[in-house]
Amino acid sequence: MMILDVCREQQISEQTFHRWKREFGMMEVDQAKQLKELQKENARLKRMLADEMLGKELLKEALEKKL
Repeated sequence: MMILDVCREQQISEQTFHRWKREFGMMEVDQAKQLKELQKENARLKRMLADEMLGKELLKEALEKKL
């Protein structure tokens, strides 16, 4: 089966296939799963940090208005 056929069957572009191959091609399945979990956790932590920074900025602005 050709790459193009597999891509059509899985409804992904060839570009996506080659990007995934480049990103995950040398990894074992458990390593790829671990990478995905770490990426997911990293994104969650970045969102938390952004929320905290926004909260800090709002508190700072409120305090400045009172002074």
